[in-house]
Order: sequence, then C-alpha cells, then structure tokens
Amino acid sequence: MSDVSTEKPRPSGDHQWAGQGVSTRAVHAGEDRQKLGNAITDPIFCTATYTFPDTQSAIDFVARKLPREEYARYGNPSEKVAERKLAALEGAEAAAIYSSGMSAVTGLLLAKLKAGDEVVLFDECYHRTRELCTKHLGKFGVVTHQIPACDYEKMEAAINSRTALLVSESPTNPHLSVVDLQRFVGLGKKYGVETVIDSTLATPYNLRPFDYGVDYVIHSLTKYLSGHNDMLGGVVIGSQEKIEPLRKLRGVIGMVNGPHNIYLLLRGLKTFELRMQRHNENGLAVARFLEGHPRVEKVYYPGLPSHKYHDVAERTMNGYGGLVTFLVKDADQDRTAAVVDAVRIPRIGPSLGGVESIIEQPIVMSYHDFTMEQRRAIGIADNMIRISCGIENTEDLIEDLKQALER
Repeated sequence: MSDVSTEKPRPSGDHQWAGQGVSTRAVHAGEDRQKLGNAITDPIFCTATYTFPDTQSAIDFVARKLPREEYARYGNPSEKVAERKLAALEGAEAAAIYSSGMSAVTGLLLAKLKAGDEVVLFDECYHRTRELCTKHLGKFGVVTHQIPACDYEKMEAAINSRTALLVSESPTNPHLSVVDLQRFVGLGKKYGVETVIDSTLATPYNLRPFDYGVDYVIHSLTKYLSGHNDMLGGVVIGSQEKIEPLRKLRGVIGMVNGPHNIYLLLRGLKTFELRMQRHNENGLAVARFLEGHPRVEKVYYPGLPSHKYHDVAERTMNGYGGLVTFLVKDADQDRTAAVVDAVRIPRIGPSLGGVESIIEQPIVMSYHDFTMEQRRAIGIADNMIRISCGIENTEDLIEDLKQALER
C-alpha cells in the first residue's frame, strides 16, 4: 500500500483567511495550524531530492499529481506556504515565487510572449524591465512600445491585434507616478489584452490591483514584503489558471528560490503590516518636510497634493509608502552628492523597502551607464536624490535630512 497522501491540494490563496485583517493574514495565512515537529514556525527544508517509500508511491505521484514534492526545482514545502500567504495578502488564488524580482518579470514574459507578439508599457517602468523587453526579448521577435507614463490615449493607440500584454508599475520608480487602474484595465478588457502591474512600491497593504481586474501582479520580495534587506526574491500572483503555466515553466528554467530565503521571507511577512504603517508615516512626514525646505526644488511623493497623480493615489491607495524622491535646488551632481554624503542615518546603496533607510543618487546607482541625453529623456536629473525611508523614528530622519541640507 502507498503511504503518499491523497489529500487534494488546497487553493494557493488559502481562502479561509479572506475576511481577516492584513496582519492576521500575514501571520497565519497559508500555514498548517499544527506543523512538523510541533513547531510554531515553518521548518526549513534543506533538500534537493524528496524520496518515495516504494515504487507504487512514485507511480501514484506521477500518474495522479499528488500534492507532495519530488525535486526542489519544482517546489519546496515552505515555498508553498509562502505562496499561499502572498496570494491571500493580495486577495488572489495563486502565486509563484522566483529567485528575484527580475526573475519574476522574466518568468512571466517568457511564459506569455512569442515571436511576433507586442508589449505596451509605460516608460517609467523599472529600467531593467524595459531593457529586458527592448534589448533581450527583441532578439526573439517581440516588439515593445514604450509610452509616456499614464498617457492612456497613446497606450490605446499602440494596441493592435498583436498586442499580448499591457505592463506598468504603480507607483513608478523613482518618479512615483500612480496608474489609474480603472483606465489601465479598461483598455485591456476593451481589446482583450492581459494586464500586468508591478506593485512592489505599493505592496498589498497600499494597493489592491485585483480589485480593478488586473490579470497579474508582480512584487520584488526583496523589498517591503521581506522587509529586512537580507534576501532576494520575486513573485507573480494571479488566478490558479494563469499561474500554473508560469510555475511549470519556472521548473523547466530553474528560476527557483532557496529554502533559507523562503524562511527569511516568511519571517519578514509576520510584521508586514506593522512595518508598512511606519514606512507610510515616515514617507509622508519626510516628503512634507522636504517640500517645505528652501534647499529643495521639487518633491515626488503621491501623498502630497502637489504631486501630479495625487488625486489618483488618494482614490486608489491606502497609503503612499516610504519612497521619496526630491531635487536639490541649484545643485549639480557633486553638490547633490554632498547632501547624500552628509546624512548619518540612511545608508548609501541600491534597493528599497527595508527597515533601514537607504539613500542614493539615481544617476550614480541606477542610471550610471545612461548618457546625459538618455537620462534627461526619462526625467533622471543630476540633482535628484531618492530616499527609501525605513522604520527609524520619524523625527530622527527629519533632523538628519535637515542637517544634511543645511551644511
């Protein structure tokens, strides 16, 4: 007799938590109530191979697709817990975790696109996403149209019978433009084109893309969801039907994450709502301070009434996140760098969304290989600074920025 479980796999989103609050879902969704070894946290499964007690068990697994593991490239028990938890946080059915945020983007695009297909995306999408589409997928016959951010008329004009995906971030990085999801999804439905939103900067706490009918939501798990600057990961979330082909392709290509990273993700998610509340508070307070400072020319933050897309953000978002971008008045690259170097709390580096504040000049960290003309064309100025506000005390961050600006 085979001892392989015949239990049917439960939906990835774990709908028993659908009506619960964010923290309740972040702590409990996706998990078994009683775990292996009677532990309260999910164990780390450091194994590449999962064995069968006898040949019949293996035959049953292959023939009936029973809910258990076979080989780590196709899944890990802790990974499934994390996927159910992430789907529950977004109010979706299923999720597929990848080795990084860009792996998630790549996995989705490879699964959905073929030679001759076309992609329409807003030009404020992450520059590596744009590079993937234009430089790499273009070699295989995929055509990419880059449209000015939130220009829905131009997006509609770019759609044709070969258009396979509409893609955007919301908010975008570093300008923090906010997509009107109703209009964005409306275009997709009007022309029968699937829609993709990279919601990394918003998180499920601040934005609910599936409420508007988006087909796929992407997150870099490296950022707010894990929240501690100590792991890489990405996820694509959607319906069970849409995610299953992505999961199968992930197993073929090998874009899987490791068991220790999954553990760090699960641990970080426990405090997700608490962290986001502080990120939102710090981001708004810092943005207001900067907007009122005489050495600041302009602040990009959707929580400010002065932001171009504040009305959209106020209508669609629960909070505005911890990322703030600003321009130093009458400063060149070197004088802007002096402000960055003068801060004492934020560390200089890439990425965002962790408990530690991080500061950078986009022209140094992310756009160093762009020409001046290329940077100006996409609004990356020499005097631009991006700060990802962590969870430090608000008054300390403001005092630190104040002394740095006034030196």
